[in-house]
Amino acid sequence: MWVEFFGVRGSMPAAGAEFAKYGGNTACVHVELEDGTDIILDAGTGIVKLGDELLAKGKPIHLMLTHNHWDHIQGFPFFTPAYQVKRKIVLTPGLTTPREDDAVLQQMSGTWFPIKSDELRADIELTPYEGQDSWQVGSATVRRKSLNHPGGGSAYLIEENGYKLAYVTDNELYPPYQISTTFEEWVEFISEADLLIHDAQYIDKDMPHKHGWGHSLVDQAVELAVTAKVKQCALYSHDYTRTDEDIEHQVAHIQAMLERRKSKTHIFAAYEGMVIQLADDAAPIND
Repeated sequence: MWVEFFGVRGSMPAAGAEFAKYGGNTACVHVELEDGTDIILDAGTGIVKLGDELLAKGKPIHLMLTHNHWDHIQGFPFFTPAYQVKRKIVLTPGLTTPREDDAVLQQMSGTWFPIKSDELRADIELTPYEGQDSWQVGSATVRRKSLNHPGGGSAYLIEENGYKLAYVTDNELYPPYQISTTFEEWVEFISEADLLIHDAQYIDKDMPHKHGWGHSLVDQAVELAVTAKVKQCALYSHDYTRTDEDIEHQVAHIQAMLERRKSKTHIFAAYEGMVIQLADDAAPIND
């Protein structure tokens, strides 16, 4: 299983030289399974570049959305495979409240976008897997869990050949509203995952103003990763105001935390272009 980051920002894109190292595009991760199956997690602005790279491949694409907030769907109208004749795209929406499974398509209507979704030439199959907690995609088994986020949504666990990837973004571990998934349930869901990609958009100074906005503190994400004994954790959904220097300071802070706890979990900040292979002979990450 190969994992590549195409967008790592939360809420909105970030532009400027001070964001060059980690990148400014919003949420999008590409997963290529051992059998060549392509899975895309979220359709933020990062999906635009990924779409151009997938044009020539021609195989079906499985697009799994966490939820419908703008930073997770705004790149889809510019996703070039959607304009390919009969290119199959299997679209799995996040389980939101209320359910709006076709929101990513409905944004292409009215005054929001000049091309309507029914003008797309791809074969788009809306597949919410109603009533299922797990299903098969290519050579992998996919499971999902409810996010703690305003309007809800889904986290995903992808398992292939004994390796586990957990994608848990826009998740507030200790929300002030009714909780959907407890900390203990998250620990069980992601236990000993080979790679956890987790929301870490906020830091202490963002609180209490942003408490309830649906994102976790960096320290909370670290605590989850360590408690669940995941092997690697990529901090994700960097705030659009967080510069490269700011993120570097957070990484240094985290390393000090891990050393004090004598934790073996490898934690780092995700950046655009980062590629991680989950395999026995995978090279170690140099972050």
